[in-house]
Amino acid sequence: MVMEMFDAVKREWTAINVLLRAKKWLDPVTNESADLLADDLEAAVDRHQGRVAFRFEDRQMSYGELDAMANRVAHWALSEGLAAGDCAAIFMENRPEYVAAWFGLTKIGVIPALINSNLSGEGLAHCINIAGAKTVITGEEQDAQVESAKPFLTGAPSVWSLGGSAGEDLAADLDHHSSDRPSRELRAHLTNRDICFYLYTSGTTGLPKAAKMSHARVRSMMRTFISPCNTTAKDKVYVTLPLYHATGGLCGVGIALYTGAEVILRRKFSASHFWEDCVRHGVTTFVYIGELCRYLINQPESAMERAHKVRCGFGNGLRMDIWDDFRTRFGVGKMIEFYGSTESNVKLMNFDGTPGACGRIPPYAAKHFDHIAFVRYDVETGQPLRGEDGLCQRAAMGEPGEAIGRIGEDARTRIEGYNDPKDTEAKVLRDVFEKGDMWFRTGDLMRQGAHGYVYFVDRLGDTFRWKGENVSTNEVAEALSQVPGVETANVYGVTVPGTEGKAGMASVTVSGYLDYKDLFDRLSARLPKYAVPVFIREQQQAETTGTFKYRKVDLAKQGFDPEAVEDPVWYHDPETGEYVRLTPEEFRKIGNGGVRF
Repeated sequence: MVMEMFDAVKREWTAINVLLRAKKWLDPVTNESADLLADDLEAAVDRHQGRVAFRFEDRQMSYGELDAMANRVAHWALSEGLAAGDCAAIFMENRPEYVAAWFGLTKIGVIPALINSNLSGEGLAHCINIAGAKTVITGEEQDAQVESAKPFLTGAPSVWSLGGSAGEDLAADLDHHSSDRPSRELRAHLTNRDICFYLYTSGTTGLPKAAKMSHARVRSMMRTFISPCNTTAKDKVYVTLPLYHATGGLCGVGIALYTGAEVILRRKFSASHFWEDCVRHGVTTFVYIGELCRYLINQPESAMERAHKVRCGFGNGLRMDIWDDFRTRFGVGKMIEFYGSTESNVKLMNFDGTPGACGRIPPYAAKHFDHIAFVRYDVETGQPLRGEDGLCQRAAMGEPGEAIGRIGEDARTRIEGYNDPKDTEAKVLRDVFEKGDMWFRTGDLMRQGAHGYVYFVDRLGDTFRWKGENVSTNEVAEALSQVPGVETANVYGVTVPGTEGKAGMASVTVSGYLDYKDLFDRLSARLPKYAVPVFIREQQQAETTGTFKYRKVDLAKQGFDPEAVEDPVWYHDPETGEYVRLTPEEFRKIGNGGVRF
């Protein structure tokens, strides 16, 4: 009893302390505020001018140098005729210049569209087109991808490259522009209600959607983890996630830039070099997705993994089955799990590191979270259950329910939506608890446990997560339908032991002969690597409902066991890089963790 009381006091003290400190950072962010993201970062530069802002590969960039380059980008954009409200796409790999580019654009009110650096061809062109980008800033690694997209661009945007040949030489042109700050008058008419960024999310339409991110939302995201991570100017934050992701590119970069801390930036995540980097650079905090943590767990033990100074990690997708193992093995004292998507107004955080929880709604703070609810969900219809009165039903304690967020006008509840109003409307749930109310659908099943802890259960609908990315089944099915020999394609996610998220699987019917070497090559040319199906099942006839909708749930349950299904199953062998026939022996090897996808 005494220990239970001690644990309760410790739990509540931690939560209250974090909430009070977070209040200092988040209260100033209101829709009406005239202070914008660029104002925040310029103030940070003025406080930390000579400190290192970014350490990247064999070089570093100070806060002053970051600001100087951002100013040159702003003046360059003005010379290109860009003005507040226009859009410029940023499409390149991680590097300090990535942040300098969007920082400079925000100084004059231009909206950066942060595009997934894995895209190419029609997918890349689609993202540029829907944002109405007038120019594209890219890097040398993306030359071939940019060239593949050019035939599909509709707005004829100019292309400028840092070191590449797919556009004009941006680095050389920037040298001709002033490093002085542009006049704040260029953004003085904007408020926190205005759009700051476009970030992209995969949905059920088959192609990425451009989510609008207001200054209020971006400023809040970049400040949110300062309090729970206890971030100060002495910290070094390790960012290995792509900068086009909100988690790494805004939350990870944000807690550093707002406090004068240092970002240790890596071009791409490397499990074998992770702890080595942490030791060499004195990393104190890192940003993760669940799959990253599992990759580290799967690495051979090394002296470096306990010689570091890392005290805190934050991110999402850390599963219960490796949570304690990760903390124990690597000696990381605090793992701060959160829940939230780019476009959603449902944000949750696990303040104290309770294993498995993605957030907590303390009973005494329930009023602050009254815009979040969990409603019973009908798996067959894909819609929340409604009672005889036509209203939705709240999920009981411990019962899975879809997480939804009430839509309002304050900074906490406002939804900017997507560039396409139809995409926004598809996410709005009306007449939920009373006639006329509106709530945002997250598409995620959650359950509430004791003491207000919230646990993620599963994703709903046609989108699943693999390798930390959202994969649209419609997008993959569309790519499959273009392959000679594929007659129909039904795509879904399946659980693979020892991995996070769900791997892509496609059940196809074939007309004639299907060349699996050609299949993989064609899919790789059209889809990001993480979206290419891991498993292919050849069916004689597609399984559909009475209304000719593909059956996904039953197929997903059957999985990829070649002894449990009558159809042949193929899988992408990571060792050979090709699709090979899945045998019972290989299936058992996968189940035992012998194949790392």
